[in-house]
Amino acid sequence: MKKLNRSNVANLPVYPERILQFGEGNFLRSFTDWMVNRMNKTAGFNTGITVIQPIDRGMIDMINAQDGLYHVCLKGMKNGQPVKETELIDCINRGINPYTEFDAYREVIDNPELRFVISNTTEAGIVFDENDRLEMQPQKSFPGKMTALLYQRFKKFEGDPSKGLIIIACELIDRNADFLKKHVLQHAENWKLEADFTEWIENSCAFCNSLVDRIVPGFPKENIREIQQELGYEDNLVTEAEYFHLWVIEGPEWVQKEFPAQEAGLEVKFVKDMTRYREQKVRVLNGCHTGSFATSLLYGLSTVREGIENLEMGRFMKELVYDEILTGIPGKRSDLEVFAAKILERFYNPYIRHEWKSIALNAMSKWETRNLPSLLDYFEKEGRLPQKLVFSLAATIAYYKGSVDGISYTLNDDQWILDFYREAWDEFDGAPESTHQLVSKVLALKQLWKQDLNKIAGLTEAVSGYLFLIEQTGMKQAIKSVLGKRTPEKKVA
Repeated sequence: MKKLNRSNVANLPVYPERILQFGEGNFLRSFTDWMVNRMNKTAGFNTGITVIQPIDRGMIDMINAQDGLYHVCLKGMKNGQPVKETELIDCINRGINPYTEFDAYREVIDNPELRFVISNTTEAGIVFDENDRLEMQPQKSFPGKMTALLYQRFKKFEGDPSKGLIIIACELIDRNADFLKKHVLQHAENWKLEADFTEWIENSCAFCNSLVDRIVPGFPKENIREIQQELGYEDNLVTEAEYFHLWVIEGPEWVQKEFPAQEAGLEVKFVKDMTRYREQKVRVLNGCHTGSFATSLLYGLSTVREGIENLEMGRFMKELVYDEILTGIPGKRSDLEVFAAKILERFYNPYIRHEWKSIALNAMSKWETRNLPSLLDYFEKEGRLPQKLVFSLAATIAYYKGSVDGISYTLNDDQWILDFYREAWDEFDGAPESTHQLVSKVLALKQLWKQDLNKIAGLTEAVSGYLFLIEQTGMKQAIKSVLGKRTPEKKVA
């Protein structure tokens, strides 16, 4: 079988190096690089990527061994039907390890055609390291590297405003580019760099927050031989990803003009404020996951797909989203329903095994950030409790018992939460009064909820009722009590 490289694939273009990318992992290669490839092919973007290895160990040698070439296999749902597409990505020109090739790294920074920096250095990447110094080769932290990179470029081109860069951060933290810029300016101050440099950053560079959404399982090691046979190449960098993708980029309008993603038919939204898009994703996608994991696991279902395809669980998940979560999200209802439909369609993906137990990790804090806002907003707007969210909270408490039908399972959360539940469930005797006491203790956890949820009218009683039902009858029977259930329209005074 032929190795995948530019010697064995004919007539491949070599694009001008206009993007410096920090991160060489599966996600960026299946998401941003796939998009750049599409823009090159259909929107005349004419842009090549130089990939920088952000830490001293990584995949740059593998990327260079294949001359930057690899395939992305998209597997997912499109218009209700399962689809598979495979695409050769040829927009990566080369990779550089700055820890062993620092001179080459400095040269690419001085490239006058360089225009973009794209990063995904993981959530731990955008941190301030006070030990970073300008003279280090390179700096340890990503913000340190970015400060030195921008300063070198500022000096090389004598502060030319046209040589500023567009920085798009893809790390999975809220306001990712804002944090990066904050740390860059902090380094500039600590290193006593001139004020003109700070002004150049403010006026000639754009730090763009972004929200990324695509499930990328990564390298398909279980069936790689079969895939390579289909491709006809020995591709050791092939990645798999779902068909769905969404990239929300917050930045000035001129950035959109330079990044023709929409002309290429990609789901990329340029916005002035990404807050509502992040809220939609967190509440609908993550909220449905966290709001359904305990119910599904106690029902006996292992994966998200099993949940959505189950008659009762699928109905629960859809009612949770459409009847309750969407109610508290600002925006046009029809637009929200279109967004929700796309999210739920992804759960049917037959090619991705997304296990509920992975979603169960640190579930209490996730419920507080992803589901509690929906419960509170619904209660404030409708004057009544959202029954599916209330049931979800009861199911989550039941899950933290650590066993079902006498069979134990492992809980993964902060130790103080595990200790709390162990003690609380040890004191439980199964009676209605004991159930009420248990729920009261959970809802009173200000360390978790940042408030006493017992003060919400009727919540303690409602959660206790559902928890008692789950304990007495089991999840398969208990869930029937909440499907299609509507609380009377009476407003709470």
